Amino acid sequence: MSELYVPELRSTRIVLRRPVPQDVETRLDLGRHKQIVEAYGGTFDPVAPFTRSHAEAAIRFITQQDYAWVIDAGQFIGHVRLHGINMQDKRAALAIGIDDPSCLGKGYGTEAIRLVLSYAFGRIFHRIGLRVLSNNARAIACYRKCGFVEEGREREAAFVNGAWQDDIIMGLLDREFSSS
Repeated sequence: MSELYVPELRSTRIVLRRPVPQDVETRLDLGRHKQIVEAYGGTFDPVAPFTRSHAEAAIRFITQQDYAWVIDAGQFIGHVRLHGINMQDKRAALAIGIDDPSCLGKGYGTEAIRLVLSYAFGRIFHRIGLRVLSNNARAIACYRKCGFVEEGREREAAFVNGAWQDDIIMGLLDREFSSS
């Protein structure tokens, strides 16, 4: 577990917090879903089981990151994190995943990202970047809503379900961010 103190962040509907043991059970109950696995750039196997060890590994991964939070909307629904941190240049990359399919398209991702950006730009970072698959229209719309702009495209960077996908590179600077 990281020694860095990462504060709990709150909005009206969600809490961003560090993982707790119950998150393993909730993550296990959520299982895997085709739409979500493919949005992460994976290939969905409908017969592959989602086991307790998979759920434990998912929660352990969040715990091991310095700037990572569980997205809690009454219970675990996903996570958000900053990674690829460069303190010299005051920049990081953002990653988010909503693992509960019933929570997709309801603005939880936007809320979580805005909380993290408010924290990051208010205290530490100058620039936050990200990569997103070009066919992930929902995520791209969310990132744009949060202020990210497309900065480039890495052509055919990911092989997903037997087809090449472009990665869109997006970024946001502290002076461009509005928490509203």
